Amino acid sequence: MSNPPMSDFSKELLHGPGYSVPCLYDIKGNEKTVCVVVHGFGGSKDSFTARMVLKGLPPLGIGAIAFDLPAHGESEVSGEFLRIENCLTDLSVTDARARVLAPGAEIVYFCSSFGAYITLIYLASREAGGPARAFLRSAAVSMPRIFITLLKSEQRELMKASGEIILKGSEYGYSRDLKLTQGFLDDLARFDVFSLWRPGTAGLCMVHGEADEVVPLVDVESFAGMFDVPLTVIPGGDHKLSVPGAPELVLKTASEFYL
Repeated sequence: MSNPPMSDFSKELLHGPGYSVPCLYDIKGNEKTVCVVVHGFGGSKDSFTARMVLKGLPPLGIGAIAFDLPAHGESEVSGEFLRIENCLTDLSVTDARARVLAPGAEIVYFCSSFGAYITLIYLASREAGGPARAFLRSAAVSMPRIFITLLKSEQRELMKASGEIILKGSEYGYSRDLKLTQGFLDDLARFDVFSLWRPGTAGLCMVHGEADEVVPLVDVESFAGMFDVPLTVIPGGDHKLSVPGAPELVLKTASEFYL
């Protein structure tokens, strides 16, 4: 599947918590359903998967909007702003914009990896808003533990000494270099979705790769089993679900979940 061109989507800067939140969307205004797309760690609204959803849902009558988390993609801020509360606020700002663009539409969510972790926290902590539905792709439900294995010993030592490190985009496959702070790691320790989530909070559907090298399948199976969430496991699938046929299966499964 080829990457849809940027010209196909409307582009806008939303007012975030002291900075702008870049977004792309295809929303006509008369949709009954609009999907908010939340990208993964090191990704962006311009990622292959985000654009696949932005391109694939509108023909089904579902609007779609994607945005850049702090310090990701075209975000104007650096890693000091990459904190869980800012991520939640950016998601809230995008959610609110979708409701303005399509008044009365049901807002659903398509979330990848770290974006799924953020969305679970967002839905678990919001005070109102009614029932919601979220499709979780390669969900980083064990995000706090993932970083224990992601960081090398020298990176952990540098973090301890200076309170920050730089993750090179070229080394990790990120859209840009990413500054990581001790504050962000402290945030991860505070937010455990296994403890935060409550059955009935939202309707969930999960898809995960059998051979995911970032988020162990056993962690996702544990979450799905604990909260009775439907889980589709893609044989041989990696974290990016890039094996032949996987992107198409992800879009088909998400579409069926929303319709």
